Amino acid sequence: MRPFKLIGELMNNSFARAARAWKNRDLSAYQNLAKLQADLGANYLTLNIDGTQSMMVKPQEMYDFLPELIPAIQEATSIPISFDNPSYEFHRRALEVYDRSKSDRPILNSVAASRPQLDEMLELVAEYDTLVIGMASEKFTTEGSAQCLSADDVYGAAQDLAQLLLDKTNRKYDQIIIDPGLAPVGADTYGLVNMGLDAIRLIRSNPDLDGVHISVGLTNFSFGTPKEIREGLESAFLTLAVDAGLDFVLGNPEKNLQLLDRDDRYVQIVSEALECGRPAEGETQEDAGFCQAAKIMELF
Repeated sequence: MRPFKLIGELMNNSFARAARAWKNRDLSAYQNLAKLQADLGANYLTLNIDGTQSMMVKPQEMYDFLPELIPAIQEATSIPISFDNPSYEFHRRALEVYDRSKSDRPILNSVAASRPQLDEMLELVAEYDTLVIGMASEKFTTEGSAQCLSADDVYGAAQDLAQLLLDKTNRKYDQIIIDPGLAPVGADTYGLVNMGLDAIRLIRSNPDLDGVHISVGLTNFSFGTPKEIREGLESAFLTLAVDAGLDFVLGNPEKNLQLLDRDDRYVQIVSEALECGRPAEGETQEDAGFCQAAKIMELF
């Protein structure tokens, strides 16, 4: 049994099968992806039909397809859906169609300081009684929002998001999922991986946040590395992150994502790489990031 809840990511246009299903408006293909992930033990199923770098999707195209797509997925499996989109209108239309008699509480992914209709999105969370993912990689400022630049920033953003959701949506702590963000380990010249792990530890050290869940988009971690090492890299990160307090994962159910022994080579290399990624005295964060990437290359 996995020591974390898995949000299956395959119904996302970043993946070839999902992109084909979208282009063809192929409901049976979506149903197959849903059943596949359910059979592999996914606890939730992401639905992201937004555009990608290689494929444009107009908002109205998404909206028009939701009334057909969501019932088809719910016909194929009762696994709850995690609706993933920055748009309030997408979530409003998706939640209107979602049938709670067929599946458990859905996830609204995501609220963040930069959302243009944040108050309206919070109203949806309350009205439809959803779980909710809050993006703690952004912080609230007097001007609106800004990117987090330290673990303390992420920790502060997590506290602000949790309090906002408690006050505005009547969520309980265990209905809140905080995403501290995760960068590709081989191209992380800003120390973002360590920043996220440190933030997870800070969140877990605060008894006032007891019950809050923490999740990351795991595929980001191995992005840009050879396919043959991605599964090992992701499992190595999971080993470290679950120990820090991670308990949700947005990932690929087709991979054998698991906790590894501490003496496993992947865990050792990733641990050493992340230690390299912490600047020594007189070293810049960029230099440390290149050292981190060079250590990861030992796995190639």
